[in-house]
Parts: sequence; structure tokens; C-alpha cells
Amino acid sequence: MIPSSTAIIILAAGGSSRMGLPKQLLQYRGNSLLRRAAETALGTHPAEVVAVIGFESDRMKHELDDLPVRLITNQGWQEGIASSIRAGIAEIPVTVEASLMLLCDQPFVTSDLLLRLITACTDEKPIAATGYEQTYGVPACFMRFLFAELLDLHGDAGAKRVIHRDQRRVTTVPFPEALVDIDTLEDYRTHLESER
Repeated sequence: MIPSSTAIIILAAGGSSRMGLPKQLLQYRGNSLLRRAAETALGTHPAEVVAVIGFESDRMKHELDDLPVRLITNQGWQEGIASSIRAGIAEIPVTVEASLMLLCDQPFVTSDLLLRLITACTDEKPIAATGYEQTYGVPACFMRFLFAELLDLHGDAGAKRVIHRDQRRVTTVPFPEALVDIDTLEDYRTHLESER
């Protein structure tokens, strides 16, 4: 697949219950995690970047208001991540041939990784997933004919459920740094300390 026919969906609607505050707005290397994810996505020059927001949506909008990112507000964000996946996929134009799912809380994800995932996503291998520590998951790219499976997700079932359904459909792009995510304040403090 090529970036210009791929949409990138940033899943940023969650309430960060384990964090106790909106982790999307945590500052890391001079930017919020949300803005960092958006700039990383834009760096691939895709068909479009969509950010699905929900919790604290006004504050999230403010973080992205000067970037060419389309905002979708998921009113049902409390259901879980599946509701954001459905909200994002439902808004993808028919001209888009693939969609890449991206989270905010993996600060080491790069535009280069996203480009490698997009390139690896083909009709023969319609899922390209990030490989880390004997597993694979998001960021991940999906061909359009798999959108129906993503739209069928519910609750806290994320894209990983579709990825793991049939390993024969999946190309894995190794990127050990994707294992690092920020779910708690302790995670955040640990990453800040490691930067010093």
C-alpha cells in the first residue's frame, strides 16, 4: 500500500482510568502525547489523519487545532476502544484503500515505522502489525476489505482481536520500542527519568 491511499486513525478518546488524568495531554519531549502522535502520523503524508477524541474533547481539540487533522468526537467513548475504532472506520472516505490504527501512548513510535507498516500492507497480507516481545499489535495497518471486522468490534476489544484472528493474514514489522506505553503515572515518571 502507499501512504496517499491510506488513512491514519489516532485512537485518543479514552478516559485514562488507570492514569487518573488525560494521558493524551501529558508532555513528552516538548509536546503532548496526542500532538506527538498526530505529527508522527502526518510525517507519512497519508490520504488523511483522523483523530478520534471523546474524554475531555475540548482540550484535545485545542492540542490539534493548527494541524491538518480531522477530528471525530466519539460520544460513546466510555464503551471502550472498540467504539473509537468503529467511529474512525465509519468516517473513512471510500477512496481510501487501507487504514492504520495508532495510539497516543507509545511515545517511541516513528513516522518511519508507520511507513513500513503501510508499505507491508497488501492484498496478499492485508494486515501489517508491529512486532514486539514475542507478540504483535498496534500500530497496525488494515486493508479496506477488513474494515467490516473492525466495525464488528465491541467493548474493550481492540484491533488486536482482528490481528490475531488469522496469523496467515499478517505481516509483522519488528519494532521492540512499541512495547513501551504510558498507562500509569509511574510509567510516565519512568520515561521522564530515562530522558535525563
